Amino acid sequence: MKSEVFFTDMRAEIGDTIPDKFRRLILKAGFGNIDFDKKFVAIKMHFGELGNLAYLRPGYPRVIAEEVRNKGGVPFLTDCNTLYTGNRKTAPEHLDTANYNGFNRMSAGCQIIIGDGLKGTDDVEIPIDGKYVETAKIGRAIHDADILVTLSHFKCHELTGFGGALKNISMGCASRRGKMEMHAAGKPSVDSDECVGCGTCLKYCAQNAIALIKKKAVIDHNNCVGCGRCIGACRYDAISVENDEDAEILNAKIVEYAMATVKDKPHFHATVMTDISPYCDCHSENDTPVIPDVGMLASFDPVALDRACIDLALKQPPVKGSVLYEKCGHDIPEDMFACIHPDTRWQSTFEHAEKMNFGSSKYKLTGVK
Repeated sequence: MKSEVFFTDMRAEIGDTIPDKFRRLILKAGFGNIDFDKKFVAIKMHFGELGNLAYLRPGYPRVIAEEVRNKGGVPFLTDCNTLYTGNRKTAPEHLDTANYNGFNRMSAGCQIIIGDGLKGTDDVEIPIDGKYVETAKIGRAIHDADILVTLSHFKCHELTGFGGALKNISMGCASRRGKMEMHAAGKPSVDSDECVGCGTCLKYCAQNAIALIKKKAVIDHNNCVGCGRCIGACRYDAISVENDEDAEILNAKIVEYAMATVKDKPHFHATVMTDISPYCDCHSENDTPVIPDVGMLASFDPVALDRACIDLALKQPPVKGSVLYEKCGHDIPEDMFACIHPDTRWQSTFEHAEKMNFGSSKYKLTGVK
């Protein structure tokens, strides 16, 4: 059975605005039919790592918060703390970063609550009959919310191939130990022939699992949790996941965590395809977008939503000067995600979702003006 996904482009004629188009999109997709009255509504999004400017602006969640309030609900913006080093690994740092990047009660239309508490340890275990996950560790504030709404920035990703709604629901809603559980299967390794010994990867490892030995980086797999930050940090392509199976296990765990997060909970999902970066937004920098801006999408089915984003992205030409252009040339590649991150296989995400009977990869795309 096909799920319905709604789409609008990023064009805004004089007298119209992108926030207005976004409002029309979510309402057309059925957002207004949800019973929000006196319900706590978690609006899950990424506030952007400090230094990264590819994150979504506060105007997007403000539209969602306004519509929730109009229906008598109590909205709050949320995200969970990170596993890696950076400026979002504890609640105070996370809130400071969110404020610095422009998110506050006035700009975003509601308060901000960090989903897994002060140190990333405040979580709830959700039983899930998964192949890899027995109990998912989800941030308590997100679990306690009556309704979950996700707002995702679509991008490429060095471990999963792409990042969209499913990753936002799973990795984004997991506590720090939940993130560690998802990452634990995949352990990156260093190609000593490619490593120049610059030491950059050491700065990105929160577990102190990397050392320079004889001017070459070496990863201690006993301490490594497989978060993959070192992969994106290496500018010499010297670090990669050991094998495809590990990357596919991560994708499978993401599906199972997403299932646990939305279990027995009304949920709705919106994704914005602008500033599509070659790497995750968790980086403290963002590179030139790899493809042009595409548009905004919304659906009750996060699997169909992600698949629609993938299909739209695969039709786009590379942006000149981007990583994609440098690796694949000016022609539209068969698979832009594999071109940028050859050790990933995004297809396995949808294959596992099908096995778990979660959502649908088949969809009907409905345009909204």
